[in-house]
Amino acid sequence: MALTSGFVGIGLLLIICWMLLGLAQANMIHYYDFVLKETNFTRLCSSKSLLVVNESLPGPVIRVTKGDTVYVNVHNQGSYGVTIHWHGVHQPRNPWSDGPEYITQCPIEPSSNFTYEIIFSDEEGTLWWHAHSDWTRAGVHGAIVVLPSNSTGFPFPQPDAEEILVLGSWYKGDVNEEVAEDLEAGADTPRSNSYIINGQPGDFLPCSNQSTYKWRVDYGKTYLLRLVNAAMNAELYFAIAQHSLTVVGLDGSYLKPVETDFVMISPGQTMDILVKANQPLGQYYIAARQFDTARPDVTDYDQTNVTAILEYSGNYSTSSSTPIFPSSLPTYQDIKSALNFTNRLRSLANQDHPVNIPINITTRMYITVTMNNVVFDYEGVSRSALSSALNNVSWVNQDTDVLLAYYRNLSGFFTTDFPDFPPSFFNFTALDVPDNATDTVQGTKVKMLDYNEEVEIVFQGTNVFDASEDHPMHLHGYTFYVVGSGGGNFDNETDPKGYNLVDPPKMNTVSVPKNGWLALRFKASNPGVWLWHCHLDRHLSWGMNTVFIVRNGDTPETSIREPPPYLPPCTGSSPIQLLHFDNSNENKLNMIN
Repeated sequence: MALTSGFVGIGLLLIICWMLLGLAQANMIHYYDFVLKETNFTRLCSSKSLLVVNESLPGPVIRVTKGDTVYVNVHNQGSYGVTIHWHGVHQPRNPWSDGPEYITQCPIEPSSNFTYEIIFSDEEGTLWWHAHSDWTRAGVHGAIVVLPSNSTGFPFPQPDAEEILVLGSWYKGDVNEEVAEDLEAGADTPRSNSYIINGQPGDFLPCSNQSTYKWRVDYGKTYLLRLVNAAMNAELYFAIAQHSLTVVGLDGSYLKPVETDFVMISPGQTMDILVKANQPLGQYYIAARQFDTARPDVTDYDQTNVTAILEYSGNYSTSSSTPIFPSSLPTYQDIKSALNFTNRLRSLANQDHPVNIPINITTRMYITVTMNNVVFDYEGVSRSALSSALNNVSWVNQDTDVLLAYYRNLSGFFTTDFPDFPPSFFNFTALDVPDNATDTVQGTKVKMLDYNEEVEIVFQGTNVFDASEDHPMHLHGYTFYVVGSGGGNFDNETDPKGYNLVDPPKMNTVSVPKNGWLALRFKASNPGVWLWHCHLDRHLSWGMNTVFIVRNGDTPETSIREPPPYLPPCTGSSPIQLLHFDNSNENKLNMIN
């Protein structure tokens, strides 16, 4: 009898331990309040008011563990409508909280609020959040930290501590007003006045050396650096003087470790980087500058060198010494260094972090990314406006979001004829292109996909207007495998033979190379309405985006969730977009009825 009672006691203890372990592993729910309001900032010797979250630039960090759910109640105390996107979060079956204005919701109006439900699934590492309305993300952005579950941990030795650095853009003026004026005039959009690291321009900019951001480290420790490129329109080179960087993660997925003395990070991308504090005690510049891929004779881009300082703790004098600047930081137009870096990126592809590359492709698309113009008649005078396009279609927002129109089966807000191929084929990367290649069609054209389709997209860079440059393309709701890239025009017979189908990097934002091509694959297993766009905001404003609608599967578990009980009302379209020129010659046969 005593023996039996002993077994019962041990069994009960094991059950309790198992239950406690289950509770420890259970997905958690977190709550945040984001208050958007105008806040005064002084940078570059002048002051201005900027819309930010919780009076900080960058905004608050969201911290979760893999698989958690977050509710963010956004209170808009600003003077114009705002939406927020959770960049790199897949939001399974939940496009209602994805955030891009007039795609999955209408803006949160001033003096109102909206609660986002952010559902994490397989993401792990560093992601970020930002406004997805107008150019408001210049001030409204912040990092997301997704920790691994206790059962797996990091796939590298546990770091001693972490640091978050957010790279951003600073404009002296009201960037939303400036962009709206430029778009109305058909002109180019403004360049930033400097780049910033955690909100500060650094020592080399006017009136800035007293506020340079400092990262304090202890000798001998290893740090996990979480790097976010929140700049509006620039790929950036980044380095730390005399310190090696080991890149272990990209866009919320792990990589095989890449040891390097610099990184090139595209706007929208995030990286996880191990940094060992193993240099002599002192101060070392952390620096970033633009990687520019436009024509060499176009030099009006932001050429500032933004800096922060890595500072060792300990007893040494810093008053008389200048921090060391990273000699490894490539020059502005060093394309070779960028390609050498990105070509080294490979998925970790191990047992805990396997790859699942689509093999049975059911949809193939060949999408050209182009700079274009729209020619229209204005009071009897022919005029043109700058635009950009995918397969010569320049996106135009409607005054009701696409998701609501699709879910409620409302007609007249979009058409389902986004083309799988460009309207004509020619030497896309030649110095001279056909005259008609510069013209674009405006419309709200989407691509329909069946649930679980396996998709391959080849993005083709073009030299239309002699304006070829890198285009960082971002897909909402998904990550994808980058299986190949190269220079010149894609050859559909020879280039696929070189695809990496073993350990390609898994990303949510990737740059289509200047005068080159890039191939990616994904499985359409997340039903919903998902935006594809260039993460250079000037190109997004000009129309370099489209929408993929993934139909429901056969079960409730493979279908879009029901909408939340409250959605921000649709009261009108954004002023920060390319105008829809109804009387343009190119649009007369392509109007959205």
